Amino acid sequence: MRINGHGHILPEPTQIPQFMKDKKLFWIDNDKKFMRQGSWSRPITDPSFFIKEKLEWMERHNIDHGVMLCLSQLYCNGWEQQDCYDGIRFQNDYNASVQADYPGKFTCGFVVQPLYLDQALKEIDRCVNELGLKMLCLPTHFLNANEEWLSVAEAEVDPIYELANEYKLAIQIHPYDGEKMIALKNQYWRFHLIWMMAQCADTLHLFTLRDLPNKYPQLRTSFAHGGMLGIANYGRRIQGFDGRQDIFEGLEDPRKTLGHKNLYFDTLVHDAYTLELIKKRVGASQIIMGLDDPYPLGEMEGVGTSYPGRVVDYAVETGILTQQEGEEIWHKNVTDWLGIDITT
Repeated sequence: MRINGHGHILPEPTQIPQFMKDKKLFWIDNDKKFMRQGSWSRPITDPSFFIKEKLEWMERHNIDHGVMLCLSQLYCNGWEQQDCYDGIRFQNDYNASVQADYPGKFTCGFVVQPLYLDQALKEIDRCVNELGLKMLCLPTHFLNANEEWLSVAEAEVDPIYELANEYKLAIQIHPYDGEKMIALKNQYWRFHLIWMMAQCADTLHLFTLRDLPNKYPQLRTSFAHGGMLGIANYGRRIQGFDGRQDIFEGLEDPRKTLGHKNLYFDTLVHDAYTLELIKKRVGASQIIMGLDDPYPLGEMEGVGTSYPGRVVDYAVETGILTQQEGEEIWHKNVTDWLGIDITT
């Protein structure tokens, strides 16, 4: 069985509440050509953003099940509290409806905004107990009340991890909003090609320094896009920890959580040699399939030589992964991360 652990799905334009368009929070053009938010827009580059076409795409590529994350545009960073409440509730209700309508095909995540902590904790309770959702999506960073960007691994977010640990949730940490954090021109697609990877590395850095995998042992956390710069930067973090221990007083050696059984990384790294480094650093058992479909930075057919599963296929062909490791990345490792059994 083949399970994609990192996919995205859009609601139909008519499913998005009118207030979201009126307030320019998020909407989709009626012709399904663009998704929009404020003055921002992004072309909808593949019909498999939508559920009917998504199912057809999965069948065409022999993908039996998909883990659908929340939309990054609905992390709600910087939103007013009521808008955040309404927007997140819409996103989570929509994802729950997809999972309820197609339980054999989709496992869906839910999102909360750490700025509004009481609201976030109540939403976790609702999503778990009323909606039956078991995977929490978090941004790598969020905007706090002082308009500072904080990593989601900071202590301010611990109450969310405490409740998630109680519910034994899977967590998926995904980057977004880099252009709002970094004072560089938004050109050359730099925030998607470079800074999203750096955002993941930054939160992985804090996540390990604060020893969150051991502090919350019932959580299983996956870092999007292979956490690739965090994996490549491991040696520098060790050098820094050893060389300036005065900076890291009260924090844990990053070596302690390298290869931790509750830390996962998806395969969306675009080349087999980067995947090989992840395997060497954390072990093949900690790698899950992640296609990031249907975005053009995902493993999508028609983008160069890409197709769903290309990196893992090549890694198996060249001996970087064994055939069994490749099969487990597609199935067992994903279900281990989710903590649920998915069968045909």
